[in-house]
This record gives sequence, C-alpha cells and structure tokens, in this order.
Amino acid sequence: MVGTVFFLFFRVLPFMFRPLSIFIGARYTRAKRRNHFISFISMTSMIGLALGVLAMIVVLSVMNGFQREMSARILGMVPHAALLGVKPVDDWQAVAATALKNPQVIAAAPLTELEGMLSYKGLMQPIQISGIDPAQEAKVSIVANHIVQGRLDDLKPDEFGVVIGEITARRFHLNVGDKLTLIVPEVSTAPGGITPRMQRLNVVGVFKVGAELDGSMGLIHMADAAQMQHWAPNQVQGVRIKVQDLYSAPQVSTAIVGQLGDQFRADDWTHTQGSLFSAMKMEKTMIGLLLMMIIAVAAFNIIATLIMVVNDKGADIAILRTIGATPAQIMGAFMVQGTLIGIVGTLIGGVLGVIAAINVSQLVGWLERVSGQHIFTSDVYFVSTLPSELQWGDVALICSAGLVMSFLATLYPAWRASQVEPAYALRYE
Repeated sequence: MVGTVFFLFFRVLPFMFRPLSIFIGARYTRAKRRNHFISFISMTSMIGLALGVLAMIVVLSVMNGFQREMSARILGMVPHAALLGVKPVDDWQAVAATALKNPQVIAAAPLTELEGMLSYKGLMQPIQISGIDPAQEAKVSIVANHIVQGRLDDLKPDEFGVVIGEITARRFHLNVGDKLTLIVPEVSTAPGGITPRMQRLNVVGVFKVGAELDGSMGLIHMADAAQMQHWAPNQVQGVRIKVQDLYSAPQVSTAIVGQLGDQFRADDWTHTQGSLFSAMKMEKTMIGLLLMMIIAVAAFNIIATLIMVVNDKGADIAILRTIGATPAQIMGAFMVQGTLIGIVGTLIGGVLGVIAAINVSQLVGWLERVSGQHIFTSDVYFVSTLPSELQWGDVALICSAGLVMSFLATLYPAWRASQVEPAYALRYE
C-alpha cells in the first residue's frame, strides 16, 4: 500500500499536473535526436548566445571601469561646482560658510582661474592656471595625492611658484627648480584693447593624475593670482565646492547662488567636462547596440533549429494531434524547447561574463607577464591597467534582452508546427 501511494505521488501526479506543452518541450530538448546536424545547430545557437552575452557583459564592464577612472581623475581635479563673483570676492570664507549650509556640499575652497600661455626656450602651449590655497585645496581636490615631484605646500605667497602637470613637464623637459614664463592677456587702454602680461614662474611641483589635465592645467598660490589680476592679496574670483552627488552639482550651485544674490553666478563641471562624459555615454550606448546584434544573431539561429526540428518531428506532431493535442499545445511545446535553449545559453553566458568581468584586470596582467609585452603602458595610455566595474543593472538588462530575443525567435517555428495537418504529415508513414 505504501509503495502504491509513493508511486502515485512521486511518479504519476507530476505528469498529471505538468502542462503537456512543458512536458513535450522538455523531452524534445533533452532527447537524443536521430538527426545529429540539428543537434549541432542547436548547440551552436546556445554557444553563440552564451558568447554574445559574455562579450557584452565584459565590454560594458570595461567601459564602466574607464568611465569611473576618468570621472575620479578629471572630476577630482576640476571643480564640481564654482560660485564665481561678478567682482573680486573679498570674504571667501563667508561664501564658503553659506555653501556648507547646503547638505549636499562636502567642502569649499577659494579659487581664481587664469588662462594664458606657457613659454619655455621658444616652446609654447596653452594653460589654465588655478589660483588656490594649498591649505584648503586637499578638501576639494585630489591633486595633493598625485604629486610626483615637489610638494603642494611649496606654493608660497609672492614667490610665484607653480605646480604643473606631468605632460607639460615632459614636453618642456622641466624639473623642480626650473623657471618658465606665463603669458596672460590683460585689458588695457592701448589701441588694441588687450596687451600680454608676462610673469616669471618657478616650478615647485609636478602632478600626474593620468588624464589630459596633466598637459593643460597648472596651480599657483591665490595671492599670486590676485597680484597678476591687480587685486588685493586676499581677493579671489570665487569659491569652489565639492558635492556628494556629481549629477546634482548644477542644482546645488544654482540654489546657493540664489542665496548669495546677483553678485554671484554658478558654474559646474557639466559646462567644462560635460561633452567628454556625454561622448563616453554615447560610445557605451553605441557599442552596446553593436554587441546586441551578436546576441540577436545567436538568438535567431534558434529559428533555423526549430524549423528543422518541426520538419523532423512532423509525424510526432501529427500523432499528438490525432490523440487530442490542440494547436496551442503543439505551439507551446516548441516554444518551450526554443526558450530552454535561450535560457541555458543566457545563463551560461551571464555566469561566465560576470566571472570574466570581475577578473579581467588580473587576466590582462597575467597575459602581460606571460607574453612579456605591456598592453597598457603609462607612456601611451592614461591607465596602466584595464579597469572594470561590474554593474548588475547591465547584467540584468543583457540577460533580459537575450531571453526576450530567444523567446521571440520561437514564435514563427512554433506557429508553423501548430499548423501541421495530421493527414498530410502521415500520408507516407
């Protein structure tokens, strides 16, 4: 009696309550087919789908890593937002205190910006000079952590010291202690309206953040910047602020300027670096769409697989129809078979893609050690390793796209199977 109950509960009931379409589709998927070519096409579809998902996860993770590195380096140097005065600001501490009342503001520091040209032994290049307070700059910038020669604290008032980027130092063959000339435009009453002003600067430090800023940015003391602008030593152009959420910088700076009044205007990183990050976002989107085509090709190979299966199983379909199977059940069976292929391929690709994305930096390092060649050298690229940042939102989107395309690929072959006429399919049987 116990054996009979066990048999009914564990053997008969699952088949009674399992939908016919799922049962037949699962049997067709795991059954050994007589036509080995169909099995080969089915396997290649599954492998192609897995490789497409894997490649897309790894590439998007690497692009996320590059974007993270560029954001940390560039936006760690340039102001998140700036509160710039219409006239020179006498009391920047009061402006900073007002800014710090905003819960989004982490820190604030004085800032004066100049644009000009650097000249050294006949060589010239454009430069953006920032007048800073070395004691406050570490609160809003990462430059103090990336000094490779000298010190940021060597910027002293009235000494006209300058900290330059590594690219500028390499281009001019400069070291700490060398002198160069800064040329800035100055409004005058001369007929031309603008005359060049030259200032001798002494190199007291070199920074390297691994971005274009290494060749386009320099730092001097804010008192020296004020003197070059013919201001009082304590006057600055404005206050630089660091915010918690980079993407809220425009709203935060606008709100603070609303409290300060019409004597101030707001500026933020989206005006100076927004085009770069927009380009990186568009690049990620376009590469994602191109890689999605790989998944689409692999997914729609399921169409060819199922069409051949339908032709191979014509007699089975006819028999099922004669014993009462409806066209919907036949269609569902082949949809289950194709969807299972898509699910297995997507899961394999997703798991392998996550593992590869997490370990891609170590894999590239291993290849460099084995081959003896440096794929990423600091002399050519801004990064010396391949960065990667796995975002689970990307993984979910990629896997969902693979599953949806696999499901859509089953519709036409499954519909075609449901239209098989029993008499026509069994005429030669």
